[in-house]
Amino acid sequence: MNRIIGIIGLVVILGLAWIASSHKKRIKYRPILVMIGLQFLLGYLLLNTGAGNWLIAGIAKGFGQLLQFANEGVQFVFGGLVNNHQMTFFINVLLPIVFISALIGILQHWRILPLVITGVGYLLSKVNGMGKLESYNGVASAILGQSEVFISVKKQLGKLPEHRLYTLCASAMSTVSMAIVGSYMVLIKPEYVVTALVLNLFGGFIIASIINPYTVTPEEDTAHIKENPKKQSFFEMLGEYIMDGFHVAITVAAMLIGFVAIMAMINALFNRLFGISFQGVLGYLFSPFAFLIGIPWHSAPQAGSIMATKLVTNEFVAMTNLSQGHFAFSARTTAIVSVFLVSFANFSSIGIITGAVKSLNEQKGNTVAKFGLKLLYGATLVSFLSAAVVGLIY
Repeated sequence: MNRIIGIIGLVVILGLAWIASSHKKRIKYRPILVMIGLQFLLGYLLLNTGAGNWLIAGIAKGFGQLLQFANEGVQFVFGGLVNNHQMTFFINVLLPIVFISALIGILQHWRILPLVITGVGYLLSKVNGMGKLESYNGVASAILGQSEVFISVKKQLGKLPEHRLYTLCASAMSTVSMAIVGSYMVLIKPEYVVTALVLNLFGGFIIASIINPYTVTPEEDTAHIKENPKKQSFFEMLGEYIMDGFHVAITVAAMLIGFVAIMAMINALFNRLFGISFQGVLGYLFSPFAFLIGIPWHSAPQAGSIMATKLVTNEFVAMTNLSQGHFAFSARTTAIVSVFLVSFANFSSIGIITGAVKSLNEQKGNTVAKFGLKLLYGATLVSFLSAAVVGLIY
């Protein structure tokens, strides 16, 4: 029965994308079916096979080692502030971003990341039926982050028509930055984080291909990587990436303080006025969608509440609720919810992406602002699609 409901949910998700399609007759169904098949194949291999478990264990061990290295620097500066037997969110979860950001900078400086991104992007372009630029951007977004990725395609922004710009922005919102993946692994299981990264990469192209179908001509099909926009010495670059990582950690911390405080205030008001928290209301609103992606009905309100919290605040708030809450979720429900949470699909991301593009090209930034809600709609469907796939294979 769960499989039947899951298949219905998958059809509903794709149907919701089809309803919002700008050119239904231009949709290329073959690449979409191929990518859905790849989602199921790769998701199954990662979650249900010995080889997949070995790969994820290796990735988790690698990130665990990186977090230990990061902890050396954090302990040196903030060691006296750490509470024994308690996790301090800013110190244990956010500050390691500084080290991961520095590591990304080193790989960029040595031109290792551009080669990887270009290679994988080229292979993806053979599968997804889109241009090389879109494919490059999808991979780059998952490594560089939703705002930083636009710097690497700065020269193309002014020439891009609206439909191609939408796809680039959709990729940025549907994925997450590699710099904060380690922080996610502190809050939810690494296998769910890795699986979500893979599924979201294809899911972003699937949903964008339905909502925003188009054909790229050979003349338009170019992908340029701005590897070193500034000539910097190694240590200049390293200092810049370290500060970038610190700014990300501070920004996320500030967002969390504000969002958690506002959510607490709204919950208190709703409890006083209606006898139910705002998150509880959101949970009931999201319950049907949670049910359709494979979550049992008795768990759907609580799961829906976490999923809705991610949409209206951000993924860190929702992951913290999931990790610290006392939910009687099954392993399958936890997997579905966890995969849903691993993306930047929330209201604040509209402003982040719009601001990033606008800082590089004001006219294109205004264009992004116009389709901001449609962007969030598509990215949220990507999260539902990835979660639905996990519900069917787990």
